[in-house]
Amino acid sequence: MTQRHYDEKIAARLNLRPQQVSAAIKLLDAGNTVPFIARYRKEMTGGLDEFRLREVGQTLQTLRTVDERRATVLKTIAEQGKLTPQLEAQIIAAETLTELEDLYQPYKPKRRTRASIAKERGLEPLAELILQQPPGRDAPAPEEAAANFLSEDVLTVADALAGARDIVAETISDHPDVRGQLRQQALRWGLLTSQKRPDAEDPKATYELYYAFEYRIDRLRPYQILALNRGEAEKVLRVKIDIPERDWRMAIEDVFRPRPRSPFAEQLALAINDAAHRLLLPAIERDVRRKLTEEAETRAIEVFAHNLQGLLSQPPLAGHVVLGIDPGYRTGCKVAVVDETGKVLATETIYPHPPQRRHSDALKTLRSLIDHYNVTLITIGNGTASRETEQLAAEITRTMPNLHYIIVNEAGASVYSASELAANELPGLDVTLRGAVSIARRVQDPLAELVKIDPKSIGVGMYQHDVNQKALGEALDAVVETVVNRVGVDVNTASVSLLTYVAGIGPKLARNIIAHRDKNGAFPNRRALKKVSGLGPKAFEQAAGFLRIRDGNEPLDATAIHPESYALARAVLALNEPLEHLREPARLHQLAEALNAGIPTLADIVEQLLRPGRDPREDLPAPILRGDVLNMEDLMPGMQLNGTVRNVVDFGAFVDIGVKQDGLLHISKIPPEVMLHVGDVITVEILNVDIARGRIGLGWGG
Repeated sequence: MTQRHYDEKIAARLNLRPQQVSAAIKLLDAGNTVPFIARYRKEMTGGLDEFRLREVGQTLQTLRTVDERRATVLKTIAEQGKLTPQLEAQIIAAETLTELEDLYQPYKPKRRTRASIAKERGLEPLAELILQQPPGRDAPAPEEAAANFLSEDVLTVADALAGARDIVAETISDHPDVRGQLRQQALRWGLLTSQKRPDAEDPKATYELYYAFEYRIDRLRPYQILALNRGEAEKVLRVKIDIPERDWRMAIEDVFRPRPRSPFAEQLALAINDAAHRLLLPAIERDVRRKLTEEAETRAIEVFAHNLQGLLSQPPLAGHVVLGIDPGYRTGCKVAVVDETGKVLATETIYPHPPQRRHSDALKTLRSLIDHYNVTLITIGNGTASRETEQLAAEITRTMPNLHYIIVNEAGASVYSASELAANELPGLDVTLRGAVSIARRVQDPLAELVKIDPKSIGVGMYQHDVNQKALGEALDAVVETVVNRVGVDVNTASVSLLTYVAGIGPKLARNIIAHRDKNGAFPNRRALKKVSGLGPKAFEQAAGFLRIRDGNEPLDATAIHPESYALARAVLALNEPLEHLREPARLHQLAEALNAGIPTLADIVEQLLRPGRDPREDLPAPILRGDVLNMEDLMPGMQLNGTVRNVVDFGAFVDIGVKQDGLLHISKIPPEVMLHVGDVITVEILNVDIARGRIGLGWGG
């Protein structure tokens, strides 16, 4: 496929202009990163954002994969001497891998089958008679025709007819039109059913909803498919797809219809039944299950990525001395105090909960740390014993009005604690205490702390361990890359983990930057980055705009303005005109023409000069800080509370309202125009409370 055809095809699929797609492909193929193109090449792409650029890249990869497979299929069939002009045209016209594989199926090298054995025994001409369905006056009786094929390997007429039917059955099953039509019928009208296996154990009744389950395939939700897959993998459920006989028979007989007046009609009917039950229906069931799983996994990955972006984008709570608590029962609660920069000041272990129950000692220790280090905020991990520990924090904050606490997502803290990175960052600190440090730092700068953890270990998704891990990893890495580059990175304070996600950097260059900084001191300006080993012109071009140098000798280095546009920025400043005036569309257009600049780039420069070094996270609502604790018994229907969105799923959102159990805001209660993100602070209304089952139903509070 030519470049122009790719442009047109992708543009049609994604509802974009071919010129936009063409520019995006050229930039991507030239090795430019998505964040760089989205931020600094807006004029070329017509302002495509990172999401749309990734869509273009993924669609391009899919089309190229199809074309590579198409070339292989054409070559293989041609080598067999079976590539007819009609077949070649069909293969060239095929849009998807599925269509290609359907066309290739009859020619694909197979292991030895009943049909291939029958062909070896010379029964193919007899099979052709069955397929041709000659009328009675022109054809012999099947038994008479079969008698001509008896041999040492084919001893009886019945054997000959059975072998011929095997060939016919495989021909039917391999036919692309039959497969394609039946697959579509199955996806539209098929039923997916599941039953509990008689010998299965499900002690927590995890899959109770699916013990006797029946649903039309086109109405299944992605989370249902993944739950069924997991239940089947754990040998709790038996899952199958039922395709009505009228559908599979229609798909076959549209191509292979028995002719009542042919003496071979019965033989074809027998072959059709055999083809359906032995070959075709199992193959289509596998295809449908695979397609459903791929779509469900794609959706699960999208949800996880959406939630991760919300979590990473939470605004930092700067300027606090923080006391972080990693809660626990038997092994105690690990405590760490960090200063405003995240430096560890003190660590302790307290045992307020069973089995030790040293409650008063724990309070005394915490108060001593708070007083000694002027702690202004307590952070509590949301894992085991978190709400019991919240009660402890509330006892302290009730008597100290300037002190608050917050529950933070602790997912991945244990992964970080045991990592080489944590050992290097916190040398000499026991591994069990590193998690408390991470929990403390997560409110000071959630992004800087969370990038130290494999995104897959941050628990804001569903079924993340069941989906394609490569696809999940790529999607989550893209989210982290997007957020890191949108926020920007202070190159003189950033960790290796944070620098790794800067466009054009990667792990090796990140380590080189840190090594250069350690050896030579802080970078005085962006140009000094060119002295880093391995950081060539291309890497500098991609990364420079996302790296900040504060208090350096070039003020523009603290902004998101790219060095390639410094001359333009200085020209704007030289106007000595109020920057607010330059934001007006008419003036912006006039200035762009006068300075021979693109309007999007000029608009970005004006915004950066107005608010240099602005952190986009500052525009989001700050996390809720609490001073006291609520119990489920305190909740009453009709009560309105502020809460923090902890997880967004297909059927709604889980909201932390300050009690032990997150409440469920069902999707039916969320206004259609609202798109929730992890970390959003919203007002909800209590609809119902089930204390015995630990469930809280929420409504939209406006």
